[in-house]
Amino acid sequence: MARKIVIWGAGGHAKVLREFIKDLGYELVAVFDNNKSIINPFNDIPLYFGEQGARSWRQGQGDEQIRCLVAIGGTSGRVRREIQFFLETIGIEPTVAIHPTAFVARNAVLEKGSQVLAHATVGTDVEMGEACIINTAASVDHESVLGDGVHVAPGATLAGCVTVGSYSTIGVGAVVLPRVVIGSNTIIGAGAVVTRDVPDHKVAYGNPARIQRENN
Repeated sequence: MARKIVIWGAGGHAKVLREFIKDLGYELVAVFDNNKSIINPFNDIPLYFGEQGARSWRQGQGDEQIRCLVAIGGTSGRVRREIQFFLETIGIEPTVAIHPTAFVARNAVLEKGSQVLAHATVGTDVEMGEACIINTAASVDHESVLGDGVHVAPGATLAGCVTVGSYSTIGVGAVVLPRVVIGSNTIIGAGAVVTRDVPDHKVAYGNPARIQRENN
């Protein structure tokens, strides 16, 4: 029997997750979102709004075990983790979702709520915090360490022994060279080539990447 799962976030990322979570043995039973004007992406799944909607739905499930994923990508890592924590407080446990076409090394550590999408790679001895997203065809090589809420966008590459602080985003197609340290709440722009460390709360892009402004 399929395990029940809910998704918070009624956008395109929810469609991506639904496409493969059935292969992981899950049945999507509800979707939540804070935006009351959003259109439900699924005509066969109910959509509920905000924390109140989620609480009411959960109360109707009794003691049944329910899992969750938060389908909010981009630079919203902190929001993603906060929502995940809220869902935990109402008895909905985050799971880890790995697409069947992804490669994840046996000794990689993925904390709850993390997602590895199609054709992505997570190498040996990688450590990922909670609510991370390794997006389509992205690569995180050996011994890299990612904090909570990190998003590695489609096609981005982290070479070996890279460190990325919590709530940072590595943009589409960006390349981070070995042993580079990227701080927390930092954005690396699409297509950037990062050859040196980038501190916390910065926006950096270009080839080679240079700090352009603060990320407040």
